[in-house]
This record gives sequence, structure tokens and C-alpha cells, in this order.
Amino acid sequence: MDKDVINLALAGFGTVGTGLARIIQENNEWIERRIGKKLVITKVLVRDTSKVRSFIPGPETRFTDNLDDILEDQETDILVELMGGTEIPRKLIEAGLKSGKHVVTANKALLAEYGNELFALAHDQNQGLYYEASVAGGIPIVQTLKDSLAGNKIKSITGILNGTANFILSEMTARGHDFSEALKAAQDLGYAEADPALDIEGMDAAHKLVILIRLAHGADYPLKILPVQGVSKVQATDISLAGEFGYVLKLIAQVREKSGHLQAGVFPALLPKNHILAKVDGPFNSILLEGNAVGPIMLYGQGAGDLPTGSAVLADIMALAISHAQINNTGFRERTLPSARIVEPDLGVSEHYFRMTALDKPGVLSAVTGVLGEHNISIAQAVQKPGPQGKNVPIVFLTHRAQLKAINSALKVIDEFDFITAPTVHYRIL
Repeated sequence: MDKDVINLALAGFGTVGTGLARIIQENNEWIERRIGKKLVITKVLVRDTSKVRSFIPGPETRFTDNLDDILEDQETDILVELMGGTEIPRKLIEAGLKSGKHVVTANKALLAEYGNELFALAHDQNQGLYYEASVAGGIPIVQTLKDSLAGNKIKSITGILNGTANFILSEMTARGHDFSEALKAAQDLGYAEADPALDIEGMDAAHKLVILIRLAHGADYPLKILPVQGVSKVQATDISLAGEFGYVLKLIAQVREKSGHLQAGVFPALLPKNHILAKVDGPFNSILLEGNAVGPIMLYGQGAGDLPTGSAVLADIMALAISHAQINNTGFRERTLPSARIVEPDLGVSEHYFRMTALDKPGVLSAVTGVLGEHNISIAQAVQKPGPQGKNVPIVFLTHRAQLKAINSALKVIDEFDFITAPTVHYRIL
């Protein structure tokens, strides 16, 4: 790409595509000063070419519903995939790479599921496959891990990677709403989709975490075996009780390196109120990472939206436009990354919170504490809320550090007691 103009073809022209086009038009002189070239959107692939558009990128732009118009255009330098979904974008990206085009994508689900194969193809074709916008919107975490922290071994990443779930939990915490009320508020404000399953069940954060694991640890952690738990079953009762103990509930995506093995997962967890991530509220994302040389670093910002995500897409376009060195797709030189050495999820050790619902009668606490003792689980705090004699009451335990396997085994025994009237609620404490 030694010419003065970089021709872009966009596949998809929704929120992010329109945001990207607006930034290119508004900042065109600034961009040209940075890269020495002009960016021109020449083609846009859409489903309906007759639809009236609120914004047109420029007089050179042609809208088309024919995929071949983009793939067969020899003048296109960079293909920008912003369609969503997996199967069609996968075929599009494969064809684009094979036809000699660099590719920029924001498609986290696609990269989480098929990233290893796509990066191998990009390597074979000596083409760029860049994806800054796939994780945390406008937060520059991909470039940070690929370049700025390339000399570090990353010891841990702990992030709030889904703005919808974070907004819901923030509403439940601040306003005492139950889950359904907080979800409706998120949908009314446009923070949640009509079908919010990917967000509230943790899969959106899981897609992002798989990508971060590749970047941080140079290994492939298969999405299908990553432990994932969402927030749809979170109850206002536990948020309130956790607050009394000095904790905030957040949906956490985390990977930690232990002696060359990786322990990872997505799960709701309690954070001390003075924890830096506990202060991240509303639809924002944040990532706390620790390198063996640089120490702890936190990145914070908008995890979605037209302009923040468009900004991340544009950063990749500009990086490819000025790249004269080896293409840097994964941050590592291998064609494919090796499989991660994985710590079994139930071997993880942390403090724990659990709330039992039990009949208020003599012997309950002694029976429960006896089971915990048999499983070598040490109690840090225990509180039984008052209630009518013989009725259901909540009993809350906070433990010292214990293995998840022991916790799960103990709770299975406890939930079989006849005085336990509902499944025990359990969260890890970071």
C-alpha cells in the first residue's frame, strides 16, 4: 500500500460502520497527517440498497448487496467486517484474505470460535487481520498487549468486559431493583438488546476473554471448555447482604497464570468496595492487568457505541495503512498458537460467600458448620438474619480461602438437609 489513497470496503453499515465513516470524514485531515495517506470508503455491503441512509461516507461510496463487488475489486486495500454473526463473516474474511486484502473486524464471537484458523490463513497469505474493536470497544487493550506490553509476561487479567451486565448490577446495587427491573432499564436506555442472552449469560464476556488469553499468554483456550456463569440469576437480596459486609457484586472475566498453567473463567464475584474495579459503574468496561515487569495497569472506558468502537476500528485501519514491517496479528510469530495448559476450574482457590435459606430451628448452624469443617473450609464470618420462629431465614457465610472443589462438595451435602428450603447461593470473593 504505497499509494496515497487507501480504499476501504465496509461489510455492514450499522451503528459501528456509520460511526467509523463519521470519524473518517470529520478527522480526515488529522488522519492524513498521521499516516500520510487519505482514507476513502469506496464500497459498502448492505442487505438493502434502497434503504435511506442518514449518513453517506462520500461521493466515491457505492452501496451494494453483492458480496462479489467487494471481493473482486482489485482496488480495495482493506476489508472492514462489521456484520455480526459468524458463518457469513467467516466466509467473507477467508475470501478477503485469499484475495490479497487486509481485514479489520470487530467480530469477537467469530474470533473466539475460529480465531486460530483465521490467523493461520492470514499468516499464510501475509495479510493483516486486526481486531482492536472486538474487545472493550474504545479501550485500546489489543494493541496494548500486542505491542506496548509485548516484553512482559502477563500474570493476570481481571476485567469487567460487558457493559450491559455491569449496568444491570449497578442499577440493582444503587436502586435496589430486582434483576428484571434493571434489565428493563438497560433495554429502555439502549444498553441491552431485545434478546440480551449473550450479555446476561456471560457469553459476550467469554468471547472477549478468549481473545485476551491469546494475546496475553500466546495460547489458545477453547471457548467450549471455558467456565462461564452469567448474572441472570443474581438476586437483589445477595447484593444487599454483600453490601453489608463491604462488597460489591460484579460480572468478572479473569485469567491467571500459575506455573505455566492458566486458570480462567467468567463469573459473578464479590469485590471489596475499595477494589478499583468495584468503582466501575454503569455501561463502562475496565481491564486490570499485571505484567511481571510493568506491574499493575488499569484501562477504563466505553465498551460499546458508535464512536468509541468506530475509533478502535479506525486505529486498526491506520496501523495497517502505515505498516511496513511484519504484520502483527496475534503478537506472536507462530502460525498457530499452541493449546493452553489449563488448570481445572474447581481447583481454583479464593474466599467465598454463600447464602442459605433454612428453617429457623435449633441445630441448623451446628450441622452446617460441621459439614464445612469436614471439608476443611474455615469460616471468616457467619450471620443469621432474624425471622419468625419456624420460618425460612437467610444464613450468610464468608469463608477464608478454600478450593472451589471443596466448596461445591460441601454445598451439595448441605443442600440435601431437610431444613434447607432453597438451593444455596454461592459467589467467589476476589
